[in-house]
Amino acid sequence: ASSKVPNFPEFVVVGMVDGVQMVHYDSNSQRMVPKQDWMNKQTDAEYWERETGIAFDSQQVFKDDVNIL
Repeated sequence: ASSKVPNFPEFVVVGMVDGVQMVHYDSNSQRMVPKQDWMNKQTDAEYWERETGIAFDSQQVFKDDVNIL
């Protein structure tokens, strides 16, 4: 998470397995997206909606935490 950094998303989630990025979310796109073909093949649209919701909720928590600090 970041606060008021120019040209940088306020919040970013990167999922990694064995050093390989498999998913990405940022506050600009507000979408969790697969970064590996195998990840896309093993999931459906409902999975990505659910993961997007979880990442968005985490974004809001971090934003609140930064405001508190």
